[in-house]
Amino acid sequence: MRLTNLLRTTVSASVVAACAFGFAGAASAQSAPQDAPATIDDIIVTAQKREQNLQDVPIVVTSLSQETLQDAGVRDIKDLQILTPGMTVTSTSSEASTTARIRGVGTVGDNPGLESSVGVVIDGVYRSRNSVGFGDLGELQRIEILKGPQGTLFGKNTSAGVINIMTEAPSFTQGYNAELTMGNYGAQGVSGSVTGPISDNLAFRLYGAQRKRHGFMDIDTGDGPRSETTDGNQDFGTIRGQLLWLPNDNTSIRLIADYSSREEFCCIGTQIRTGPTYPFIDGLSNGPGQRPPAAGFGPLPFSRTGYANRSSAQDIQDKGLSVEANIDLPSMNATLTSVTSWRDWSSTLGHEIDYTGADIVYRNNDGDFGYSVENLTQEFRLAGSNARLDWLIGVFATSETIERGDSWYYGADYTPFLSFLLSARLNAANPALPISPATIGCYTRAGQTAAGFGGCLATGGMTPTGPTAATGPGFTVGQGFEDFYEQDSTSFAIFTNNSWHVTDAFDITLGLRYTHDNKSVDGRQVNVNGNGGTCAAALANAGAIGAVLGAATPTILGNFCLPWSNAAYNNRVVSESFDDGELSGTIKAAYRLNDSVMTYVSYARGYKSFGYNLDRVQTGITPNASLLFPSEVVDSYEAGVKMTLLDRTLLLNATYYDQTFENFQLNTFLGTAFVVESIPELTSRGVDADMVWFTPIQGLSFQGGVTYTDAKYGNFTAADLSSPGNFPQLSLLPGARASFAPEWSATGSINYDRNVGNGLRIGLSLAAKYMDDYNTGSDLLPYKEQLAYTTMNGRFLIGSEDERWTAEFWVQNLTDEEYIQVAYNAPLQGSAFQTTVQPNGTYYNPALDTQTYDAFLGQPRTYGATLRFRY
Repeated sequence: MRLTNLLRTTVSASVVAACAFGFAGAASAQSAPQDAPATIDDIIVTAQKREQNLQDVPIVVTSLSQETLQDAGVRDIKDLQILTPGMTVTSTSSEASTTARIRGVGTVGDNPGLESSVGVVIDGVYRSRNSVGFGDLGELQRIEILKGPQGTLFGKNTSAGVINIMTEAPSFTQGYNAELTMGNYGAQGVSGSVTGPISDNLAFRLYGAQRKRHGFMDIDTGDGPRSETTDGNQDFGTIRGQLLWLPNDNTSIRLIADYSSREEFCCIGTQIRTGPTYPFIDGLSNGPGQRPPAAGFGPLPFSRTGYANRSSAQDIQDKGLSVEANIDLPSMNATLTSVTSWRDWSSTLGHEIDYTGADIVYRNNDGDFGYSVENLTQEFRLAGSNARLDWLIGVFATSETIERGDSWYYGADYTPFLSFLLSARLNAANPALPISPATIGCYTRAGQTAAGFGGCLATGGMTPTGPTAATGPGFTVGQGFEDFYEQDSTSFAIFTNNSWHVTDAFDITLGLRYTHDNKSVDGRQVNVNGNGGTCAAALANAGAIGAVLGAATPTILGNFCLPWSNAAYNNRVVSESFDDGELSGTIKAAYRLNDSVMTYVSYARGYKSFGYNLDRVQTGITPNASLLFPSEVVDSYEAGVKMTLLDRTLLLNATYYDQTFENFQLNTFLGTAFVVESIPELTSRGVDADMVWFTPIQGLSFQGGVTYTDAKYGNFTAADLSSPGNFPQLSLLPGARASFAPEWSATGSINYDRNVGNGLRIGLSLAAKYMDDYNTGSDLLPYKEQLAYTTMNGRFLIGSEDERWTAEFWVQNLTDEEYIQVAYNAPLQGSAFQTTVQPNGTYYNPALDTQTYDAFLGQPRTYGATLRFRY
C-alpha cells in the first residue's frame, strides 16, 4: 500500500521508494555514504517489470548504482561503456547518429528508418532510436543493462538487449543540489535541482543543467567558408520537471516533462590512410586539403587534425512528457500500471561530406538536412502474485512519425575533382591520355561523336573550340537535390510474463508477446537547379563513349549518375506500405541449489521490426523499386549460475549464451549511401561474467565483469541478398567475425568512500575497460581495424560527512588512449572493392586498394574539478 501518512512525514526519500511500488529504488540523493548498498541483497532491479533482488532474476543484468555511476563520471549512454563488458557505444557524422551494441550486435545510427537493436528505456518510456536517448541523463538513480533479447516485456527492437535507466523521483523531504564543473578544453558545467513537498500528497523535483566545452579536433578549413577551427565541442542544456502525486493510500502518479537542446559542431573525421587521390585534393584546396599520405599509402599515425571547408553545425532538440500511474488492488494482491508518453525529437544538421579542405560536396545546416521522430505510446500492465505464482499481463501501443529531409550541395571543386578521378583511371590504362580537371564536358557535349570524344580526352578537354572541345555541361555549383521522406508507423502488442514457483527452490517463467506493426513511407526525391542534366547528357552519348572506352564504359558512366546526380530521381515519388505480425517470448527455468547459488537455463525469441531505407538507393544507375527491408528475428539460449557468497557480500555470476539472428539488419555505407541489407544469419556465442564485492573494509567495494564473444556471419552468396548487387561491398562478411565484436572485453572498478573524522569524508574511484581487437566497419575492410586498448577513469573526492559539500577531482581516459570509434570510406576518394572476384574469393584485393579511409575518433584525456553542494 501507498501509506500516505508515512510518506508525508518520512525524512528519507528511500522510504518513498519502498512504499511506492511503481518507483522502485528511488533512493534519496541525501543518503550518506554509509547508507549505500552493503550486501548483495541490497541490489534491487526491475528487469522483469517488478522489484526483485538481482540474484533472483534469471537474466544477465549489469546493475549500476547511483554511487557507481557518479564515481565513473557517467552523464550519458556513451559513458556507460567503461562499466559494461560486451557493450560499445559510438557516434559517427553527428551526435544524432549514436549507436549502442551488446555482444557484438547493434544498429548503425545513420539511417532513421532503421530501429535500434539495443532498446533504451528511460523511466519506463521506450526511445525508438538510440540517438533519441542520447543526452544528459540528469540525476540518475540506477541503470540496468539487460543482455540478450528482452522483447517479452520491453517490446520489439530489443533483440540485442536493453539499457534501462531510472532517474531520481521527487521526494517529500525538501532538498537542494548544486554542481559546478571546470575542466580542460574549456569545459564548464553547472547543474542544480530542488525537490520537496508542495502539499501533503504532492511532491516535485526540478533539475536543470548547462554544459559547454571546446572541441577535441583541430580543423584545417582549406577553401572555406567554414570559420570554426575546432570540432566536437559541447553546448548542451536541459531542464526536467517532475511531480509525484499520492491521492490515496493505493495510488501514485508520476508526471515528467523534459526539454533539452544541443547547438554544437560535430563530427569531423580525419584520415587514417590517405590514398592515391591525394594529389587531386591537394591541387584543388587551399593548403594540403587532407593529411598527406604515408610511404606506400600505408596507415597514418594517430592525429586529431581534421580537414573541412564546410560547417558541421548541428541543432538538436528533444522534448517529452510522460505519466506513470500505479494503482494497488488489495483484493487481487495486484498493481495496475499505466505509462503514457509523448516525445518529439528533431535535428537540423550541417555535413562536411568529403572531409577535405577542397570544396567538393556538403550539406548546409539550413533546415533541409536532418530528421525528426515524434511518437505517442501507451502501456497498461496488471501484475500480481500469490504463494506460487507471479503473474503479469499487458498491452502496448505506439504511433510514430519520422520525417527526414536530405539535401546535397556541389562545391566549385566537384566537377574538376571528378574529372581528375576519371582521367586518372583512363591514364592508368592508356598513359597517352592526360590526367586533367577539364574532361567532364567531353562526356556531356551535345551530339558527341566517337572521334570528337576521343580527341577531347586526348587533349584533356583543354581545346577551347572545335569538334574536340569540352563544351558539355558540368555539375551546377550549389544545391543539387532536396528530398523528403515521411514514415508513419503504428504498433500494437499484447504480452504476459509469469513465474510459477513450483517448489521453494524451483521456478519456471513463461513469457509471450504478440506484436503487429504497420508502416508506410511517402517521399519525394527532387533534383533542383538542373541537377541530373549532366547524367542525362552523358547517357545520351553512351554510344560514342562506348566506342572509345569499351568495357570501361558502364563504370565510367556510373560516376555521372551516382545517387545524388542521377536524372532518374527527377521528381520521383516514393509510396509504400507494409504490415506484419510476430510472436516472441521466453521460457526460463531457475533452480536454487541453496540460499547462495541459483542456476538457470532460458530460451528467448526476439523480434526487430521491418523498415524502409529513407535514402536514394539504386542498383547500378537504376533506383530500387522498393525501399523495404524485412524484419529481423533472434533465437537465444542461455545457461547461467548466480552465486552470493562471503556472508552475502560477494556476487559471482556467469552465463553462457548462444544467439542466432536471421535477416540481420546490417546498415552499411556502400560508398554512395547508407543502405540496410538483410544478412541471412549472424551468430553470437560466448560467456558473460560479473562480480561485485562489498569488502570488510568500510566503504571499499569492487565491481567488474568479462565478456567473451564469438560473433560471426554465416556463409552466404549474392543470391541470398535482397539486392544481389550489394554483394561485392559485403563479400568480406561470409564466415567472418562481425564488426564491433571484440573477442574479449573486461571492466573493473574500485570505489572507496568513507568518513575519516573531523566531519570529513574522502573517496577514491578507478574504473577501467579493456577491449580486444575489433573491426569498426560494417564491410570489415582491414584498414578499419581497431587494435586492443584500455581506457581508465579516475576520481578523488573530499567533502563533509553529511555531504553538504563535496570537491571532486576527476580524469577521463587517464592514459590518453588513442583509439577510433568508427572508420569509413572517404566518399569518392578511391575504391576498395573491385568489380570482379579476386584470388582470395572476395571482391577485395589489398594490393589494388586505393581507398582513402577516415575515422571518427574517441575522446582524449579530459580532467577537471567538480564542486557539489547538497542540502
